[in-house]
Amino acid sequence: MSKNFHAFFKKHLIRQTWASKERPVLINNWEATYFNFDESKILALAQEAADLGIELFVLDDGWFGHRDNDASSLGNWQVDKRKLPHGIRSLSQKIHEKGLKFGLWFEPEMVSPDSQLYQEHPEWVVKHPYERISVGRGQYVLDFANPAVVEAIFEAMQKVILETKLDYIKWDMNRNITEAYSPYLAEQGVSQTEFYHRYILGLYRLYEKILAAFPTLLIEGCAGGGGRYDLGILFYSPQIWPSDDSDAVERLAIQSGTLLGYPLSSFSNHVSAAPNHQVGRATSLAFRQTVAMFGPLGYELDLFHLSEAEKQAIKSQIVFYKKQRQLLTFGTFYQLQQLDHANETTWAVYDPQNEEALIAFFRVLAQANPTA
Repeated sequence: MSKNFHAFFKKHLIRQTWASKERPVLINNWEATYFNFDESKILALAQEAADLGIELFVLDDGWFGHRDNDASSLGNWQVDKRKLPHGIRSLSQKIHEKGLKFGLWFEPEMVSPDSQLYQEHPEWVVKHPYERISVGRGQYVLDFANPAVVEAIFEAMQKVILETKLDYIKWDMNRNITEAYSPYLAEQGVSQTEFYHRYILGLYRLYEKILAAFPTLLIEGCAGGGGRYDLGILFYSPQIWPSDDSDAVERLAIQSGTLLGYPLSSFSNHVSAAPNHQVGRATSLAFRQTVAMFGPLGYELDLFHLSEAEKQAIKSQIVFYKKQRQLLTFGTFYQLQQLDHANETTWAVYDPQNEEALIAFFRVLAQANPTA
């Protein structure tokens, strides 16, 4: 059943531009810097990445407005000159000159109360007509049922994409919708029962406008992790971040479960630091790398704190991954053990045309004096 799902989604659902196209090996700066970065730190990290054979540098949250935490600046999609004094165009050019593609984080559907966009258009947020509305994660949800909102966000994003010659977008959504009411639909005399449907149609319109203008742009979807992992969004966003939990042991279950329905190419996997920032678990670099190789590969750790031996291990793994990338991203996937076998997991990918296969066996905990 899983193989049928995988084949159907790859052939009929995922946009053909990316259905069988190799995905770049990326580095995301988030867990290396969080909001605390400047141009020199980003460029130094990018150089380290290029030296390891990484192909795409992704600048995550914090590059715009005055975004020093997650309670500010959403909707102000202009570069923060305190952090990047030479501008986003200059940064992108310098990263491209290192032989890397360049990507940026956006959260297009959200707006912060302190943003210029909200000050100018408070009626553009999702809110019921009563006095009090809730703020979640320091932000409001924009009313994508309103075509004017979609157009305004497209124009802001288009300007940045053109300025940077952008190769990749990480499209995030970190707040659930509450007070599901559209002031725009109320003005139009449309029933609020249509709100969710019209919101998603507005979201699709934004994707369509961006991809019509920039058809080679790779968009990776994210919603607090895998909160919006569905077949509708997969058409526009051929790979999705399945979880903010990057711990390799947890990823065995996350990826195994995802692969019941979705193909390898549809989700990315990052090698993160040990101890892991989410759960505090320490695992070997080899274990983290092997788990992350199944599907589009990425890194999300501070390259400055790696030993020379660790850097060489990463470089060697990237060489191996690039050689086997088609197999690991688009091969036929097999789950060789039952999913309830918690301590052991075995994955395989197979290319029937070339009769090539890779098998990975994982054991989480060792047993003392096993009887068999």
